[in-house]
Amino acid sequence: MSTTAASSAPASGATPDWIALVREKVEGLRFGVVQLVVHDGRVTQIERTEKTRLPAAPATRPPE
Repeated sequence: MSTTAASSAPASGATPDWIALVREKVEGLRFGVVQLVVHDGRVTQIERTEKTRLPAAPATRPPE
């Protein structure tokens, strides 16, 4: 797995639109995954999987 990000920013130095979309997906997420799909060095798809965590149930005691 590579940790080097491909440079897909326009030459003018403007932020690519997909970065704003990733920020939007991450900001509203408490638990989950944001995944980028890249084809030919370009981000083509952004996927968000959100998990809902439920509080742990109290331990049940066997009937006496």
